Amino acid sequence: MKKSLSGSIGIVNGGSFMSAVKYGRIIMHIDVNSAFLSWQAVYNLQKGDTFDLRDVPSVVGGSQADRRGIVLAKSMPAKKYDIKTGEVLWQARQKCPELVVVPPNYDLYMKCSNMLYELMQDYSPKLQRFSIDEMFLDYTGMENHFGEPLEAAHKIRERIKQELGFTVNIGIGVNKLTAKVAGDLKKPDMVHTLYPHELEAKMWPLPVEDLFMVGRQTKKKLNALNIHTIGQLARADRKLLTGKLHSFGNLIWCYANGIDESQVQAGYFLQMKGIGNGTTIRFDVTEKPVAYKVILSLTESVALRLRAAHACCRVVCIEIRNSELQNYSHQRKLFTHTNITMEIYRAAVELFNEAWKGEKIRHLGVRVTDLCSDEYMQTSVFDEKYTDKKHALDKALDYIRGKYGNEAVMRAVFADGEFSPMSGGSGGEDYPLMSSIL
Repeated sequence: MKKSLSGSIGIVNGGSFMSAVKYGRIIMHIDVNSAFLSWQAVYNLQKGDTFDLRDVPSVVGGSQADRRGIVLAKSMPAKKYDIKTGEVLWQARQKCPELVVVPPNYDLYMKCSNMLYELMQDYSPKLQRFSIDEMFLDYTGMENHFGEPLEAAHKIRERIKQELGFTVNIGIGVNKLTAKVAGDLKKPDMVHTLYPHELEAKMWPLPVEDLFMVGRQTKKKLNALNIHTIGQLARADRKLLTGKLHSFGNLIWCYANGIDESQVQAGYFLQMKGIGNGTTIRFDVTEKPVAYKVILSLTESVALRLRAAHACCRVVCIEIRNSELQNYSHQRKLFTHTNITMEIYRAAVELFNEAWKGEKIRHLGVRVTDLCSDEYMQTSVFDEKYTDKKHALDKALDYIRGKYGNEAVMRAVFADGEFSPMSGGSGGEDYPLMSSIL
């Protein structure tokens, strides 16, 4: 059994380089503050906007007219009105009538993420993209180049602000778990440490739902066991947690005690469990050709984000919600990994034909999972001809859309203007655990 970090080393002066050396590893977690909204704000200012979205009540969200009115991100002033991520726009507008709403732009978000990644490469060869707006940096052994961890973190934070225009929080710890918790302690535009001797004072008083991997359902189960803080979870009987929550109980007990031995996995590949996109349609769909157009529009954006993340997928899933708000889905594993738009689309259409029950459709979604890096792509003798040409076509389309906008080039089926050539807004990325279950 791995020893808890929370008592292994005596108390020393918080955050200093000398204390950091004793812990063996120094990990930083870089997290963009209100990423989607911040990136949109910087972009708008560069295009000539006279006000900053971050300074007014604003959100990134879908269109109410198109029935996609969900808050995806919010500014700090919007938080003062108790506007929450995930709530519908009409509720947010009731709380704040002057609320500014901007549509999501995932292509812009990926570009900003890539710029941040390139900047962070200056500070360590071990840099892991944990999500589109989060990165882990292994700072171990880099002190001679950039100074003590706390000093270096502040320099990095200021450089990002000056060169890229947005702010980040940086957490410093002895592993990825403590670095991530440290970065979430207080926002925005701040640096925090969470070394083993600081767990009891900084992390244990926090509500248990603030611990990584503890969601609403887990919180309810823990509260039923009279566990309300991370400290109570850390001191709880490990066998009891395992009995109630199985292996997951063991995992969160380890996290509560600051235990995480996962390594920073260097690489440009954005490690995710999946990428998805969905849209609620303006009218109820009753015909297959119309559904196919929606699926193609969604697949275009999913495949673009897949390629932007330097990833390929093996599993394709179609999600359907009917007019009675009943949800169901269907998925399939492909013969080989791919990020070609039309291959993903063809699989999605086949899945739709197998799954659809013929009722009115209100919402459609396309999701891809089982991802791997596109650095090396395994081909099959059964692959269709012209695979290289399909890759070249997608690459050319990505370049044109990235430079001139998503509607600069489109497939002929969208020429009638009924649907956007790249739609969606309720999707997102799923990211993995930081470590395997201990």
